[in-house]
Amino acid sequence: MNISEPTEQLEDAAPVDMLAQLFEANGWPCEFIGEDELSGEIQGSWTKYQLRCIWRAEDRVLQLLCLPEIRVPDAKRRPAHELVALVNEQLWLGHFDIWSNGGVLLYRHGLMLGEEGLLSLNMAQLAVETAVAECDRFYPAFQFVLWGDKRPKEALEAALVDPAGEA
Repeated sequence: MNISEPTEQLEDAAPVDMLAQLFEANGWPCEFIGEDELSGEIQGSWTKYQLRCIWRAEDRVLQLLCLPEIRVPDAKRRPAHELVALVNEQLWLGHFDIWSNGGVLLYRHGLMLGEEGLLSLNMAQLAVETAVAECDRFYPAFQFVLWGDKRPKEALEAALVDPAGEA
């Protein structure tokens, strides 16, 4: 993913405003859901991801939710939860989860901001890049479990195989 910077160098800004400017600079569709919430779409390697950004001023926490277009059917909940646990062991930042209401798979990461509650352009870019990269990295594993009937461990191993040589 190659993220563009806004044409003018921005000072730190309110988190949702900074993310809206980042989305705009990249031509990604987005809309404000409220004063402290932004929703947008980003094309990843495998699918489009919905990215939701929610600012909690009282805690000075920006929560990023990245949702691949994956719903986990009831019949696949057990292996999907097992895969989520295995995937989360691989992560340094954020975690995957399956919402109990609707079976929606998501990647979630909370950024604790300083006293001023401001977000820099670099932090905004890094947070978005990381969310999309982690979803792209593990998307095949979830597909292997949900549609390929692989066991969670073998699905993860198959998804994390690095190709040898050069293309």
